[in-house]
Amino acid sequence: MSDESVIATHRLTGAEPWLDLPAALAVPPGAGAICDDAGARKIGRGAAEGVFTTGPVLVAHASLTARRLGLSPPLRSSDLLDVLELWAFVRPATFCAPSPAGLALALGLSEPKGAEAQAAALRDAAATLLKELADPAYPRREDAFTLAETLGRAGWAWAWRVSGALQAQPLRERQYRGSGLDVWARLAEWEDEAPRGEAGSAPVDSESARIRLEKLLQQSGLDEARPTQSDYAAEAAYAFSPRDEEGRPRMLLAEAGTGTGKTLGYLAPASLWAERNQGAAWVSTYTRALQRQIDREIAALWPDPAERRRKAVVRKGRENYLCLLNLQDMVQAAQLGNGDLIGLALTARWALHSRDGDMTGGDFPGWLPGLFAVGPSAQASAANLVDRRGECVHAACSHYRTCFVEKTIRASRRADLVVANHALVMTQAAFDGARTARGLKQDNETAALKRIVFDEGHHLFDAADSAFSACLSGQEAAELRRWIRGPEGRGRRGRGLEQRLGDLCADNEPARKALQDAIRAAAALPGEGVSGRIAPPSGEVNPVGPIEQFLMAALEQIRARTSEAASSASSEFGTECAVRPATEPLLETARGAAQAIAAVEAPLLALARHLEDILDDEASELDGASRARIEGALRGLDRRARMTLPGWRSMLAALEEGGSEPDPDFVDWLSVETAFGRIHDVALRRHWIDPTVPLEAAVVLPSHGVLVTSATLSDPVAEASGGDLFGMARMRTGAARLIEPARTLKVESPFDYAANSRVIVVQDVAKDDPRQTAAAMRELFLAASGGGLGLFTAIRRLKAVYERLGPDLAKAQIPLYAQHVDPLEVGALVDIFRAEQDSCLLGTDAVRDGVDVPGRSLRLLAFDRVPWPRPDLLHKARREKFGGLSDKGRGYDDALARAKVAQAFGRLIRRADDRGVFVMLDAACPTRLFAALPPGAEVQRMGLVEAVEMTREFLSTTAE
Repeated sequence: MSDESVIATHRLTGAEPWLDLPAALAVPPGAGAICDDAGARKIGRGAAEGVFTTGPVLVAHASLTARRLGLSPPLRSSDLLDVLELWAFVRPATFCAPSPAGLALALGLSEPKGAEAQAAALRDAAATLLKELADPAYPRREDAFTLAETLGRAGWAWAWRVSGALQAQPLRERQYRGSGLDVWARLAEWEDEAPRGEAGSAPVDSESARIRLEKLLQQSGLDEARPTQSDYAAEAAYAFSPRDEEGRPRMLLAEAGTGTGKTLGYLAPASLWAERNQGAAWVSTYTRALQRQIDREIAALWPDPAERRRKAVVRKGRENYLCLLNLQDMVQAAQLGNGDLIGLALTARWALHSRDGDMTGGDFPGWLPGLFAVGPSAQASAANLVDRRGECVHAACSHYRTCFVEKTIRASRRADLVVANHALVMTQAAFDGARTARGLKQDNETAALKRIVFDEGHHLFDAADSAFSACLSGQEAAELRRWIRGPEGRGRRGRGLEQRLGDLCADNEPARKALQDAIRAAAALPGEGVSGRIAPPSGEVNPVGPIEQFLMAALEQIRARTSEAASSASSEFGTECAVRPATEPLLETARGAAQAIAAVEAPLLALARHLEDILDDEASELDGASRARIEGALRGLDRRARMTLPGWRSMLAALEEGGSEPDPDFVDWLSVETAFGRIHDVALRRHWIDPTVPLEAAVVLPSHGVLVTSATLSDPVAEASGGDLFGMARMRTGAARLIEPARTLKVESPFDYAANSRVIVVQDVAKDDPRQTAAAMRELFLAASGGGLGLFTAIRRLKAVYERLGPDLAKAQIPLYAQHVDPLEVGALVDIFRAEQDSCLLGTDAVRDGVDVPGRSLRLLAFDRVPWPRPDLLHKARREKFGGLSDKGRGYDDALARAKVAQAFGRLIRRADDRGVFVMLDAACPTRLFAALPPGAEVQRMGLVEAVEMTREFLSTTAE
């Protein structure tokens, strides 16, 4: 029956046609169920496949459903109605885990367990959302209806139901009948404000911090501060006291055990300092998950949402925010038939309601672009819509006044608290330091970076390692070429320097010449598809230009110096080799590559100087927009011409100048990256052996106060052997070299780990046999009745275990999800895992670092083996430098592995009433690696049968 027939029939009966829903299909692993007017019932896989492919049918995440049925991701169809798309339309920019259970919980319903309950919940969720559209109180009904009409013309499966629900209430007459896609024309504009000025130096004393903490707890509905939390807040105030001399910041290393309440503990003195000194305190973290968590905690400071938006800003790099110009370009192309107009329309609706336009970890539903089979270049995804290419035209953009990035930057200048991430803080500090060294003013984005809290401080070393490294690769060089010359393939979007700066240089002959020289010189850089020319599957190489020739020589050196297995395209981690002693072809091609890079660098530097002259010489004539454009262009030129390109030349020059002796401060090496059985990229890399040297110079020393905090900073083994409890933390944060010694603080967790946790090392599982690992995890997950997280140190082993584990858990109706297997990003997988109390999840380090799952959803954590550091060239150099001579660096390796074990254990118990079992499936795991666990967490060694029985008994007692 056609949609029109359905509507006509229901008009005769007086019913609401938009509530006439087809059957709902839920396909948890190994099971299937449908729910229609006759009720919910189980069906076999073949029947589920028939329902899914013939429709009409309701699903939650069409691609994931297809994968579970062994099918390819489906195309959009009028018979395939994904309820997640309906959610994105009805409740834009609001959180929902992408599963039937996630939808139910987001709507305030109970968690559906089992296939039948999930199918019924899916149908209920769709009906609830449609009724919400029909509610008289639904906001901006006319805007929603306009967009629904556009979606209907594009063939959206939900369109006529959504339009019908919206028309259940009278619609006001619309003066203009636009498409509803032009969100850029309806967003509020930012307004400039007078500079805030330099922050003051009023101190924050310990007692004031305690009082502020008490107030925050009361506003959060809590009675009083725990003694340890109050002590933590009081000590944290030290980082917000005024320094006495330049280059001698107040630094505190503070370990706060899980459950201390450290977030509110440091927010108390930070907010107090911001109020007293009219400045911004920056809180930096490592993961997006913790940025969201801190943002939620800030609600205790300013319960009123409007005030909170003014006082607190979540700050990320430009590459995280929706670019309205990119959105407009893609919408226009999709309207001509080249793109996913439905996905773009739903993204436009999100943009109109988004808090800040953050597409990576903000309120954008990251699962939305992957629901149906849409080509990567046509998806309405962050990869296509953010400004990750560095091609922003700043004030020349027609959407400059509504730009999400510009709004966030301006908001952070007026905020009391800025919640950022380590990568942004460090790259911006390095950029500001380089500008200051040249006598230029600091970038306004982080000029106020004087008081910093580094949460997740145990990641500071790794973040610095990434921020202060250099990499000359085919992909990086091709990206620079695209930034200069613009996209050179047919149908590709983007803007080169000519499009961004041509009109600014039109009347300045030297600037115009420098621009043209840079564009010509960039032709020697690799273009797109570089890996297909230097490492094609056919073996017929065809390098174009001196840099591709150098990279091909690098690949040949890697193949010559490593084993055949390691250098093959099927290697999971890729491979690497020392750059010295360099082969003759590598040295010869390095000279040509260095010349090509210098030929690009020189005109870019000249262009930057000419633009600076324009700012000076035409200061009285330039309007604000032109000045903003030039300043934005200079930031991009500085990063590339004064940081990236000199770094590449330095690495290449060191090949000749250094002979066979390496630089004592750096590690240089050649690497190959592989993906899907093919060589993806080849690179020359340089990292600091001790990245805290630039970290200290760029971030720590210029600041006035720094608090580094984490649940895992201290090393009890070092203290037990007569060393410094915080020695490793001092070394890995740059505190060891400070003139003014850093203070330290250790606050124990208040949880009763002896009663609420069990730590088991299983002694009879062969860790190198995926069948035994899968069998062990299966029995443990079944004993726990789900709620299990399996952590792996290699993706290959994760996938092998998943294939064996999934069917067995499915028989017990325990859903299993896996990173690198399911078509969902890590954040969405964790969201589902958190929402479904009895599901299980397999993942790697990214999952461990991003999990914050209190309660029953995480009650068992199993490592497949000891997370020893990977013994690559960089790690070996650091082990030699930091590990000492007596134990050949064993203590350094131990400390790193011990920290990972402690961090993972800390994810298991998040609240006082949580109970959990921690299992290591590696009999060779030394007991010393558990020394960093909190008091009461005692290690027991036993066989798998005993471990399964202990898990079942301990967690079943919890359930009762």
